[in-house]
Amino acid sequence: MHSSLKLLVSLSFIALILSCNKDFTPVGKDLLADQTLSTKSQSFPVFTYQEGVEKVQTNVQPLVQLGSITHPVFGKSQASLVTQLSLGSNPIFGDSSQTQEEEENPSSNTIIPENETVTAVYLEIPFFTNQNDRDNDGVIDSLDADPDDPESNSDGDELSDLLELQSGLNPLSSDSDGDGILDHNDDENDTYESENKVYEIDSLYGNPNASFDLKVYELTYFLNSLDPAKNFESTKVYYSNEDYFEKGFYNSILHDETITLNFDELRFNFKEDDPTTEDVDETTRVETRLSPRIRVPLDTTFFQERILDMEGTASLESNAAFQRALKGIIIRTDNFSEDLYMLLNIQEATIEIEYEYDQYDTNGTPDDLTDDSTVKATSEFTLNLSGIRVNTLTNSDSNPLIQEQLASSSLDEPTDKIYVQGGRFHGRIRLFSRNNEVNQAILNDLKTENWLINQAKLVFYLDPEQPNFSSELFASRLYIYRHDSGQPLLDYFSDNSVTSASANSGKTTYGGVLEFDESNRPFRYAFDVTNHVSNIIRNDTINFDLGLVVTGDINDNTILDAIKLSTDNSKIKYPRGATLNPLGSVLIGSHPEEDLSDKKVQLELTYSSY
Repeated sequence: MHSSLKLLVSLSFIALILSCNKDFTPVGKDLLADQTLSTKSQSFPVFTYQEGVEKVQTNVQPLVQLGSITHPVFGKSQASLVTQLSLGSNPIFGDSSQTQEEEENPSSNTIIPENETVTAVYLEIPFFTNQNDRDNDGVIDSLDADPDDPESNSDGDELSDLLELQSGLNPLSSDSDGDGILDHNDDENDTYESENKVYEIDSLYGNPNASFDLKVYELTYFLNSLDPAKNFESTKVYYSNEDYFEKGFYNSILHDETITLNFDELRFNFKEDDPTTEDVDETTRVETRLSPRIRVPLDTTFFQERILDMEGTASLESNAAFQRALKGIIIRTDNFSEDLYMLLNIQEATIEIEYEYDQYDTNGTPDDLTDDSTVKATSEFTLNLSGIRVNTLTNSDSNPLIQEQLASSSLDEPTDKIYVQGGRFHGRIRLFSRNNEVNQAILNDLKTENWLINQAKLVFYLDPEQPNFSSELFASRLYIYRHDSGQPLLDYFSDNSVTSASANSGKTTYGGVLEFDESNRPFRYAFDVTNHVSNIIRNDTINFDLGLVVTGDINDNTILDAIKLSTDNSKIKYPRGATLNPLGSVLIGSHPEEDLSDKKVQLELTYSSY
């Protein structure tokens, strides 16, 4: 009886459980079904306007532009340089100061009139060079058979690049010492100097083998660091249209010759053989190696009179006094056989003065005067091309359509095209509405949507109707910034991607890089402005206008003054990177002709929503 009761209770409990399972309904099942996250894309209007600048500030550039290039749309661009020279305070030439040399009763018999004489003067302006070597095998990437494999064989002999580097051989020559015996069979390569380097030259446009006249003049205008028009109370701004040569502020001609560029490493042997090393003739060995550069001789008489003969005078007491006495130089180019435009490393530029002087020689016996004599010694003195530097940039013969575009463009009339060129023409971009103060309907609607912005992208297509010219004349990089202040966008700062390929190849996520189609023709530029647009929609930040310019260095976000090309010539803030490149591109704007409507600028949003 007891067992039967237990069985009945168990069966009743099981039935109850089954009954409960049958009636169970998950709480929120329908709600979750409606919250499926989907990703969609949609395009929104963009309005483009054409603007330009009359002149830009060019006295704070990190490089110097020099040369001439002609663009089929933007015309002829030319660049020259005016620069001050700098020296250390109160320099001493030779072994003794001028005061010591002129003493009637010198403190030592070794102090004599030294008669310093300039023997040679050279202006040196290095090129920008690339020695990137990803696999560290001693061969720069551009010349490496496989830049990611140190065991690659770039010279085709039986030794890998890395092995030749470790053996002190030349990975780019199968016969390093040039004796006719290939490296893998040669046991003696002592005459090859492994310190020799090969460089890849960067930042030249046009034909690097073109010949041209290089001219250097004495500057006769004092470049004041303070603005006399403002009672010397603020720093003076020097603009790109200031041409001191055309104004007649020059005197002595220091150099005037036709040259072609040399891209080899400059190597200078020892001038004297060391008698203590009988087996080695030092005059056949390299003492100094210099990276490739412009190196031209200057007038020795000028530097004799203005530098060495001034030893001990007030004009050399300080750098400020020196720059008032010798105001600087003008460097110009002319008569190019073909276009050649150069961006040069002005930070490392110098004027090297070589001189000889009389030196008292005790012949190693300072207490015995009978064998003393006077010998000729040599030395060098360096002037830096620093202080105030002004790049003069001139342009002519641009397409008349650009001027028409500038004349017709206003914030009430969006453009069909955008002309962008370094230091001259730029675009103004307005998102969502033609008038940000009145027409906010689209943006207001977007702010009510519960969207997660995955990507916001601006794409600018090249005008397919522009003249067919070499892709080298297209701007390789564009830059978008805040139009009113010149400041970068948040997307620019949040992109930390870097590359060693060149100064203009980083921040690839942010974009602006010239892209090529399947036929290897340049066709567009794209920007990721996700953070910028998300802040407008989600955080209600100001929908400020964007500026669109060429940039010569994507990492340079310095802001300069520029004078706007308009009736009022108003001052605007302008990215310095836009002044470091003469090239340009013609883009399709927001309101093109019907046959180009598929290439008009639009804001492409990719978003997720429930």
